[in-house]
Amino acid sequence: MDSSGLLWEIPVKMLMRNSTGDIECDLEDEAKRVPYEDLKTLVDIVYLGLHGKYGEDGCIQGLLELLRVPYVGSGVLASALGMDKYASRKVLAMSGIDVPRTVAVSVGRWKSGREDILREIEEEIGLPCVVKPAREGCSTAVRKILLLEDVSNAVTGAFDWDNVALVEEFIEGMEVTCGIVGNNMPVALVPSETIPTRGVLSLEDKFLYGQGENKTPARLPEDVLKRIQDVAVRAFLALGLKAYARIDMFVPGDGRIVVLEPNSLPGMTPSTVLFHQAAASGITQVDHYNRIMDIFHFRACIRCLLSPFDLDTRFGAL
Repeated sequence: MDSSGLLWEIPVKMLMRNSTGDIECDLEDEAKRVPYEDLKTLVDIVYLGLHGKYGEDGCIQGLLELLRVPYVGSGVLASALGMDKYASRKVLAMSGIDVPRTVAVSVGRWKSGREDILREIEEEIGLPCVVKPAREGCSTAVRKILLLEDVSNAVTGAFDWDNVALVEEFIEGMEVTCGIVGNNMPVALVPSETIPTRGVLSLEDKFLYGQGENKTPARLPEDVLKRIQDVAVRAFLALGLKAYARIDMFVPGDGRIVVLEPNSLPGMTPSTVLFHQAAASGITQVDHYNRIMDIFHFRACIRCLLSPFDLDTRFGAL
């Protein structure tokens, strides 16, 4: 998928390029454009490997459902909730799960009442705090703020990516992440500890070799690891996630497990932690993919048995 949302079939040699930007420059000459409507004739099932807007937020999931093309992962609603950190935190909090104290700031509200919002942030969140867009991933535009006078620039920067910015408490403690596989009876993998090179985990920490560091299992007592797994499963179920996901959390050391955000389509590259967690649970990379595909196959078969004439099957949300 290019930056305009168009789909392409690319030759293997293009995967060797340095960046997606390099690939995009040569799409017209070296790749084959795939109209949305043709997907149903080209694939049996879509295994989504997209991140961020339009790929992880329910948009592509909705398109695939309109086309009656089955896909792996969560459905439209759960995907949208997973991308919207503020909405997901409301659902998690209603389910009795700890989340960071958060103030949501819309563009309109910011323009009409900036001073009031800054006072609200000072009183309800305090400093240091973290500012980020409400609906982005991969640590995009995330900033740790130490001084109140720096909040304005951070909020304005977040508006470059979304029309809602979040200002949340900065949580001291260990950042952990836990993969989940399954549907109605999901299983938690071994939790990992994520170690940033700076104060806040960055995009480079997550994806560049030699930048951030992950330790699997996290360096915590067994009973705490078990509680992390339990909270991750509860969050997975509360948000209606399906097939596989990853839940990012903090362990502040005061007995709480604080859920930061869900990832409805977690990274599946060698440098990301889901494969490490699967390996720690005795699951190979191939077996991990097979388990996800088996979960889909089971869901699809059950759906066909229950409603063989239903043309509006929501494959991704069964």
